Amino acid sequence: MGAPPGYRPSAWVHLLHQLPRADFQLRPVPSGFAPQEQGYQQALLLVAALAGLGLGLSLVFIAVYLIRFCCCRPPEPPGAKSPPPGGGCVTWSCITALLVGCTGIGIGFYGNSETSDGVSQLSSALLHANHTLSAIDHLALETVERLGQAVSTELTTLEEVLAQRTELVAAARGARRQAEVVALQLRGLAFWQGVPLSPLQVAEDVSFVEEYRWLAYVLLLLLELLVCLFTLLGLAKQSKWLVVVMTVMSFLVLVLSWGSMGLEAATAVGLSDFCSNPDTYVLNLTQEETGLSSDILNYYFLCNQAVSNPFQQRLTLSQRALANIHAQLQGLEREAVPQFPSAQTPLSSLEETLNVTEGNFHQLVALLHCRGLHKDYGAALRGLCEDALEGLLFLLLCSLLSAGALATALCSLPRAWALFPPSDDYEDADEDDPFNPQESKRFVQWQSSI
Repeated sequence: MGAPPGYRPSAWVHLLHQLPRADFQLRPVPSGFAPQEQGYQQALLLVAALAGLGLGLSLVFIAVYLIRFCCCRPPEPPGAKSPPPGGGCVTWSCITALLVGCTGIGIGFYGNSETSDGVSQLSSALLHANHTLSAIDHLALETVERLGQAVSTELTTLEEVLAQRTELVAAARGARRQAEVVALQLRGLAFWQGVPLSPLQVAEDVSFVEEYRWLAYVLLLLLELLVCLFTLLGLAKQSKWLVVVMTVMSFLVLVLSWGSMGLEAATAVGLSDFCSNPDTYVLNLTQEETGLSSDILNYYFLCNQAVSNPFQQRLTLSQRALANIHAQLQGLEREAVPQFPSAQTPLSSLEETLNVTEGNFHQLVALLHCRGLHKDYGAALRGLCEDALEGLLFLLLCSLLSAGALATALCSLPRAWALFPPSDDYEDADEDDPFNPQESKRFVQWQSSI
């Protein structure tokens, strides 16, 4: 099948498409895009479940590390005031991990924007295709209606005026038959009329889902950024309560990061399967949803030399009929007007209708050519399979970096918290407050001196 203009599967599409797939029984599943098949659905769910496995392993590793830190560390000697060795390395490793997480968040914002741009390009292509299809139907039906009015009014009036000349009446009736032929052929060109599938509705649904997806990712990235920044602030200020709160929040964001990673991985794999050979699936789905013949769909989706225009016969018959009408009206004007001056008015009106019909006919020929709709198809594929897929991969990298950074920070924060000086809890206390331990100590010394 011919690829749309300007679209070629990227290296990422080929790479992801080659990844092995298996169902829940670990049986191999073909990589062809088949979302309606249960085995393929299970394969994508299994890809998403790998992120759940990663989350479980991360939580087990963090739990083991924290238990070992809390239960197996040697007791500090009494009166020891110097921090244990390696404390600075622990703090800096935590800070480095959080900075890496911030870098991943920046990558995530870029990936979210790229994904949104790709989906917007898909929606724009669908809207343009809907405009083309609506224009074809509207133009064809409007021309048919105009010809019908001309047949019922001007041609009928002309036949009445020329009733005394049988040969002229026969010519007018010949023009009537040709106009009916044109109307019949043009009515068949409105192929999208009554089709249940609306590109406009699909574009609106896609835009609606994308709006909430984009907003959800923005909120998630902002939450991750706030957790990283406030954790860095807690380390800089050596605030125990802030570090404890951010530790709890880090667990929540870690779960969300792994969850989004699974969703992104499954979507990227499924999208790569679709983009590796989109024509077959799109053709079958469109034919199932619209009920249109395969000739029409192949013409617009493939648009190559091997596929002929399914409307060519109708267009040829319409063009010949319009030429015959034009010749007959010119003959009537030449023969009938000198004898029947009242025939000039309906003939002029018919000539005007014929000129408008010919103009609409040429517009229909241009709109019915496969170039326009095939270009929209290519733009939709480029938006979905290039920009959107690239954005998903950046989001996947962001989730991976965030999950790794948060796991490292969660292991480092308790050790960094243990290095904070005891005065941290009272750094903001009023020096004149009698409940301040430092002030109480000075009060006891003053009493003993008395």
